[in-house]
Amino acid sequence: MKMKRLRLMVVRSEKDRLLRELIKRGCVEFSEIGDQLREEEAQHLVTRESSALTALKSQQAELSKALSLLDKYAPKKSKLLSAPQELDGEQFLDESGIGSALRAAESITGQDERIKRINAEESRQRGIIESLQPWESLELSLDTEGTKTSTVVLGSLSARISLDQVDAALAQASEEAELFRISSDKGQNYVVLVCAREALASCQECLRTFGFTAAALSGMSGTARECIFNAKEALTDLAKEKAGCESAIVDESIHRDDLKLCYDRISTQIALAEAEELLYGTETTLVMEGWMPAEREEELAAVFERYHCAWETRDPEEDEYPQVPVQLKNNTFTNSMNMVINMYSLPAYGTVDANPLMAPFFILFYGLMMADMGYGLIMIAAALVAMAMIKPRGGSLAFCQLLLYGGISTFIMGALTGGFFGDAPYQIVHMINPNSTWQGLPYLFSPVYNSNEVLYGSMVLGLIHLITGMIVSFVQKAKAGNLADGIFEEGSIWVIFIGAVPLALGIVLGQGVAKTLGLVILVLGVLMLLFGAGRHSKGFGKITAAFGCIYNTLTGWFGDILSYSRIMALMLAGGVVAQVFNTIAAMPAQSLGAANPLAILAFILIFLIGHVLNFGLNLLGCFVHDLRLQCLEFFGKFFVDGGKPFRPLRISTRYARPKES
Repeated sequence: MKMKRLRLMVVRSEKDRLLRELIKRGCVEFSEIGDQLREEEAQHLVTRESSALTALKSQQAELSKALSLLDKYAPKKSKLLSAPQELDGEQFLDESGIGSALRAAESITGQDERIKRINAEESRQRGIIESLQPWESLELSLDTEGTKTSTVVLGSLSARISLDQVDAALAQASEEAELFRISSDKGQNYVVLVCAREALASCQECLRTFGFTAAALSGMSGTARECIFNAKEALTDLAKEKAGCESAIVDESIHRDDLKLCYDRISTQIALAEAEELLYGTETTLVMEGWMPAEREEELAAVFERYHCAWETRDPEEDEYPQVPVQLKNNTFTNSMNMVINMYSLPAYGTVDANPLMAPFFILFYGLMMADMGYGLIMIAAALVAMAMIKPRGGSLAFCQLLLYGGISTFIMGALTGGFFGDAPYQIVHMINPNSTWQGLPYLFSPVYNSNEVLYGSMVLGLIHLITGMIVSFVQKAKAGNLADGIFEEGSIWVIFIGAVPLALGIVLGQGVAKTLGLVILVLGVLMLLFGAGRHSKGFGKITAAFGCIYNTLTGWFGDILSYSRIMALMLAGGVVAQVFNTIAAMPAQSLGAANPLAILAFILIFLIGHVLNFGLNLLGCFVHDLRLQCLEFFGKFFVDGGKPFRPLRISTRYARPKES
C-alpha cells in the first residue's frame, strides 16, 4: 500500500476522544516526533506525554495470572474449532466492570498465594514427622537436657558401625556414661547418650571418632509421639484450609468471562497508553506524527473534521523509505501468501510486492509435489471446515486459504497423475478380485513410469519461474532509470537462452542454418554479459570481473535450475511411499487368497497408519521445499527485503475480537 506521512495537532481536551476514534479504525501508526520538536529551543515549549502504561501492564499481568489459575483449578472445556466471541469496538473501550474484575483477580491470586504458603507449611510439618519417627518410642521429652549432675544427648550412628564396639570405647572414656538404643533403619542407629556432665566432653570426643551426629530437634517440647500427633493435626487443618482456598478460587470461576473481557479492555488501554507516550504537547495542545495508508486519507479527513484539530499529509521522501511501514494489499487469492512472506521478510517500501507473483507458482509447485487426489480432498475439507467454524482472520485466515488452494492444486495434479491415496483403488479392486485385469486410474503422466519427463518438466517450470523473477527485476531497473543494468544483466541472459534454443534444435535435427543462427545469438549474449560485468571496472579488473561473471552465471544458473528437480523427487517419493503402504496393507488378503473380514481389518489399519504418516510428512516437506524455491531461487532475482511491518493503533485482543465493519 502507498503510505503517507501524517502530522496532527489537536486540543488537549479532545485527545482521548480522537485516540478512541483512531483505535477503532486501526489505520494510523504513531511514530516519534520529528527532530524539530526535540531541538533545544523547542524543549521548553513542549513536553512528552505520560501515561499509566506501567500500571496497566501490571493489571494485565494480574488478570492473566488469575485466568491461568482458573484454568488450573476450574478448567472449562472449550468447543473444538469454535470462533472467538465478536464484540462491538465500543465494548472494548468501555471501562465499566474493570474494577470488579480486578478485585476478582486479586481474590484469586490472593487465594493462590495462601495455597503456596500452606504448601510450604505442609512440607515443614511432613519434615518434622519424618525427622521424629525414629524417636517415636522414646518416652522422654525432646527438650530434656538432663539433671543437675547428668546430661542427655540424642543422636545417630552409621548402621555399619558395631554398637558393641562403641559401648566398649565409651566405657573406657568414662565409667559414668551409657548409650541407649532407641531404633534403627538401613542407614542409621538412633541412640541416646546419658553421662555425667563433667564427662560430656570426653564422651563426645569418643563418639565423634565413630561418626556420631547429634539430632537437630531444638525448639520441640514433649515426647516425639506427642510432636508427631501435633504435626498430623496441623496437616489436617492445613488440608482443610487449602481445600477452602481452592474452593474459593473455583467459586470465582463465574467471573471467567468478565476477566477475559477485562483483559481485552486493558489490552486496548495499553495500546492507547503506548500511543500517548509518543505525543508531545503544551498545556492546551498536542501534536502527533505517524503513517497512514493513502487510500484511507479521505476517511480520516472526515474524522478530523469533527474535532478541533489541524493536520497535514505528504508522500514520504525517498530517503525516508527505510522508516516507512509496509502493509501488503491482497485479494482473496494472494492473501494466502502472507503466511509465506511473513516467514521470510516483508518487501522494502517502494519495491515489488512478491505475493501476486509468487502465489501461482507456490500453489502449482505444492500441488505437483503432493499430487494425490485423496490428500487434496483432506486438505480442502480441513480448510473449509476450519474457515466455516473458526471464522479465522489475519495469519490464521492466510493459513486456511493456503491449505485450501494447496489442496485444490494437489487434487488436480493427483487427477493428472492418477493418484488417489497412492494406488489404493487398484489394490482394493485386486484384493476383492485377484483375477481382475483393471490397471488402475488413468493418468496423463506418472512420476513412477514417466520420471524422466517429470524431471524435465520440473526444470522447465523452474526456468519459467526464474525468468519471471528476472522480468520483474528488469522492469524495476528500467523504472529506476537503470535500463542499461537491466539490458546487460537480465537482457544478456535472455539473449543466451534465445540462442541456445535454435542451437540445440540444429544439433538434434542436423539443421546447419539453425545451428549457425543459434551460435551467433549465443555468442552475442555472452559478449553482452561479459561487457556488462566489466563496464564499471578498470584495467585488470575488467578481466577478473569477466571471469567471475562467467563462473557465477554458469554455476548459479545450473544450481538454480537443478534445484527444481526436488519437485519431481517429492512427487515420486510421496507416490512410492503411498504405494508401498498400500501393498503392505493388501498382503494379508493376498496371503489368505481372499478378502475375509480379518484381511479387510488389517488392510484398514495398515492403510490408515501408513497414509497418516505419509500425509503428515508430505504436508510439511512439500511446504518447506516449496518455500525454499520461492525464497532462495525466485526472490534472489528481484526481491528487496527489510520492510518494516505496519502496526497501527488498533484494538488488539486475546479472547474476544472486534466485529468487522
